[in-house]
Amino acid sequence: MSPPEDVPPPRWVTAHGPEHSRWYVDRFRRLAAEGADLAGEARLMDALLPARSRVLDAGCGPGRVGAELHARGHTVVGADVDPILIEAAVADHPGPTWIVADLVTLDLAAAGVSVPFDGAVVAGNVMPYLAPGTGARALASIARHLRPDAPIAVGFGLDRGYSLDAFDADVVLADLRVENRFATWDLRAWTPSSGFAVSVLRTPADE
Repeated sequence: MSPPEDVPPPRWVTAHGPEHSRWYVDRFRRLAAEGADLAGEARLMDALLPARSRVLDAGCGPGRVGAELHARGHTVVGADVDPILIEAAVADHPGPTWIVADLVTLDLAAAGVSVPFDGAVVAGNVMPYLAPGTGARALASIARHLRPDAPIAVGFGLDRGYSLDAFDADVVLADLRVENRFATWDLRAWTPSSGFAVSVLRTPADE
């Protein structure tokens, strides 16, 4: 899916080249081989959803979160703008559906995925890596693929050029609301001095 000309490329694309993407893939393969706990985001998402839900892994990277959700019985579709990361997800994690797509212009129906999702996870610092000024559009695009009153779990570091105030403004512009906020994926309490934020958003409920 090619984005319209008025959509700038994500910072992941402009700040890094293919070698960084391959390094990223190799890093998580190595961590998995060493037995590192890479399932924290999936554990939280699993707790937010009923069993056997449909989950959108938005900005899925090489697929570690979506793969864990699939192993827990959920139906997973992962989308990422980087074809190298999607190639790794397909190779390493059969089961979920992996799609190359820009979150700002996400249109999964065009890729043959038309059933609404029960929730979405946006992990791995996806939001700071979007092009500046596109956060609200990306959140709204993700939300359009979800059922009413669905959770979206979003986590990112606050030292990457995208502030929590900017994120909260984007949440409002996307017609979403912040339901809960934590400092880590294992639900440690949020404080103003926290360097990381995990926000659980909700799509609007049916009228």
